[in-house]
Amino acid sequence: MREIKTDKLDAICERFKIIDERVQDPAVIADNKAWAELCRERSELMPIVEKYAELKKAQRDYADAVDMLKSDDPEFVLLAKEECEKQTELIDGIIDELKIMLLPKDPNDGKSAVLEVRPAAGGEEAALFAAEICRMYKMYAERKRWSVEDISINETELGGIKEAVFGIGGKDVFSFLKYESGVHRVQRVPVTETQGRVHTSTVTVAVLPEAETVDVEILEKDIKIDTFRSSGAGGQHINKTDSAIRITHFPTGIVVTCQDQRSQTKNKERAMQVLATKLYDYYQGKKDDEYASLRKGQVGTGDRSERIRTYNFPQGRVTDHRIGFTLYSIDEFMNGDLDKMTEALRLADQTRKLEGAE
Repeated sequence: MREIKTDKLDAICERFKIIDERVQDPAVIADNKAWAELCRERSELMPIVEKYAELKKAQRDYADAVDMLKSDDPEFVLLAKEECEKQTELIDGIIDELKIMLLPKDPNDGKSAVLEVRPAAGGEEAALFAAEICRMYKMYAERKRWSVEDISINETELGGIKEAVFGIGGKDVFSFLKYESGVHRVQRVPVTETQGRVHTSTVTVAVLPEAETVDVEILEKDIKIDTFRSSGAGGQHINKTDSAIRITHFPTGIVVTCQDQRSQTKNKERAMQVLATKLYDYYQGKKDDEYASLRKGQVGTGDRSERIRTYNFPQGRVTDHRIGFTLYSIDEFMNGDLDKMTEALRLADQTRKLEGAE
């Protein structure tokens, strides 16, 4: 039978009891910010408290079954053995769940995300695949009932993407998409290929937790705001005013643009939010003294050898090289069916953390 240290679980239960009393205190309720923070903490602790209660009940039932083994009735003893086995299996499962629940939480997991997609090696074919990668994530967001907002899209004449920045909003978006950061390699016959040869190209994806402007202090003296005319496909919908916004942050050299919104004011608001997101990511990395290695680990140089995943169209497979996981359903995957891959990555991450905690 598995075991788990209960000191931390007992402390969580005690904290939950204190919070439960405080959220009913009129003085706390009057302070909206403090009350909301306590409610958030309570909702985070409740699943652990409930699971711990399940463990205690299963342990009591197991102890009762052990006592039943002392009976002189053979049939009664047989039933007691079956109950012991049943409760042992239940206890082991609950302990496994609790260990995962007690792992340190990524403070960004509950946030929305900003995705940056760029072609790397492969010219126009890389740009075309970048457009397909964007479509894939947007279809995945649709399956999850998340919102999608284009921030800045720079297209090629053939419909590829030179650069795309877009936001995906919803609960726990970052916890699902954070594993997508890195180099994605595609192997297929490009539409631009006349000899039928398979080409290899790469696309870089960066996933950042979306930060509010209040999360980061942005001083007016540290930024420069420029306006320019949005690029478009032409025709009657082309933007004829300087509504696009470019913001340069001098201390870090970070530059963001937003041209998707029709008004200059809305583009400025969204650009400031994206700047806050990038600065949050930058300073968090600086604080942990891991910024340079983290960003290289996510995006690298775009070289074909620095890959996290390969999309092999001739063989119909998608392989994630970090965990050695392969799916033979590339069409479904490119249409946003990422759940199996995401779950495999989350499980591998949890397993690694559990091994490190033991």
